[in-house]
Amino acid sequence: MSVAASSEATAKDHAGENLAKLAFMANQIGDFFKAYPEAEAVAAITDHINQFWTKRMREDFRTGFADDASALSPLVRQARDKVRPAPVA
Repeated sequence: MSVAASSEATAKDHAGENLAKLAFMANQIGDFFKAYPEAEAVAAITDHINQFWTKRMREDFRTGFADDASALSPLVRQARDKVRPAPVA
């Protein structure tokens, strides 16, 4: 395996690990709010992510699960669409 191919594989592994961590954290937030009425839970999950996650975390979360959000709980999937995008610099 070439150095470039190895670096690319490492980058993909890191990106996958990052998305797995974001899904885990988001689902923990979702688990906390799952006893709330659905609309209130989605709003609370969205608010928590918007307040406490960095711009990069929010953007990775939004884009990383845009095509396949199956790793996210149903409440978190709904909240993902409402998470603020990172501002364009």
